[in-house]
Amino acid sequence: MIKSLDLRQEAIFPLILKMSWPSIIALTAMSVYNFIDTFWLARLSSQALAALTVCFPIQMIFAAIGVGTGIGAGSFSARMFGAGKILQAKKTAGQIFFLSFFFGLITIISVLFFGDAILTLFGAFSEILPLCHDYLYVIVFSSPFLFFSMMSNNLLRVEGRPLLSMYVVLIASISSAILDPLLIFGIGPFPRLGIKGAALSAVFAQCIACLFSIYFIQLKSSKYELRWKYLFPDLSTINSIFSTGLPSIATNLLVSLVLVIYNHVLADFGFLAIAAMGICFRVNSLVTMALFGIGFGLMPVVGFSEGAKLYQRLKESVFVTLKVSVLFAAVASIILEIFARQIVGLFSNDPALVAIATPALRIFASPLILIAPIVIFINMFLGLGKGTLAMFLLFLRDSISLIPLLIILPFWFGLWGVWLALPLANLIAFFAVIYWAKKELRRFNETR
Repeated sequence: MIKSLDLRQEAIFPLILKMSWPSIIALTAMSVYNFIDTFWLARLSSQALAALTVCFPIQMIFAAIGVGTGIGAGSFSARMFGAGKILQAKKTAGQIFFLSFFFGLITIISVLFFGDAILTLFGAFSEILPLCHDYLYVIVFSSPFLFFSMMSNNLLRVEGRPLLSMYVVLIASISSAILDPLLIFGIGPFPRLGIKGAALSAVFAQCIACLFSIYFIQLKSSKYELRWKYLFPDLSTINSIFSTGLPSIATNLLVSLVLVIYNHVLADFGFLAIAAMGICFRVNSLVTMALFGIGFGLMPVVGFSEGAKLYQRLKESVFVTLKVSVLFAAVASIILEIFARQIVGLFSNDPALVAIATPALRIFASPLILIAPIVIFINMFLGLGKGTLAMFLLFLRDSISLIPLLIILPFWFGLWGVWLALPLANLIAFFAVIYWAKKELRRFNETR
């Protein structure tokens, strides 16, 4: 039996490590799967890799709904556990059943009726539109299962069982990584499905992840209860979930919007530029997902400490997590800067693609040292239930800073301008996040 961690009394540094490392492994495993997906499709063709890159913002919308709702559910549940309001926390698990089915049905219907129009809007052009169509019209059927596993992952973490949330993601990632080459290239008894095979492997993996999520959440050791009365919509609980979750959904949707802008801007430079973006994004996500894993480990500790009015413990948790994340980001950035060409070469031996992607990867790696504190403080705000503030700060980075830079800089610097937009936007966001974080932490000094 896996015991829950004691968020109230356990020493802070070991607690942060125990809460974070399962999330780090889980999110890194997810990034590794995306890395492998990119690897195999790059070997299929550069057009297939470009099609995957165009479809990725649509998948980010799926993730925005699942992660945002899960963050809202997790933040609400953590605060209820910390305040001793156990019944309200228990109801949260039942509500994610209803929400994942509801959002999943809407997503499938939307794609089946408007899929090609959506793909064109998201940057697909005639050369790669058929491949985009083949991928999207299969992977959309994974959405209800993806929503549930993402939402339940947050609930498992906040009740002090981060290992179980890690197992769910590992199961999905490993299953999909194994099936990917088999279904893409038709190895052994499997049919050769090309890009459809990559989508089908993801659908199967998310079905398995959903089943394990349900199993873990109804274990006797769980603090939640899956009673029928908790499965029906409860407007009060749903409202509490989305008071934090809706801003989180909005901030994640911004990421999708940014990727759409990237696709449209890069389309002027050809599909090789889009393929290079796909490589850079997947490689960079190996680091950023680990940073988010550290942040996810912090969020329930912040939520519990705030609910229990343990403000000094809350502050210490934030500063310990900040030191760990900045050190990790610095080491990762140095590695990516030194070995950029070799890493890009893992995906493709096309000299033209390597020439475009190598400097782009170095530029993408440069702001990681700034992204680390941004991620940690954003998760602090989410743990405190301040989703609107988190949304504003990410809106500042992605909409007010990054999107205008993406549109303006290419006029002056060409393709280099596209790559330079990201570090400049993160520099602006860094100063804004630091300002609000200091303001929030001063508030805890006043309430001691």
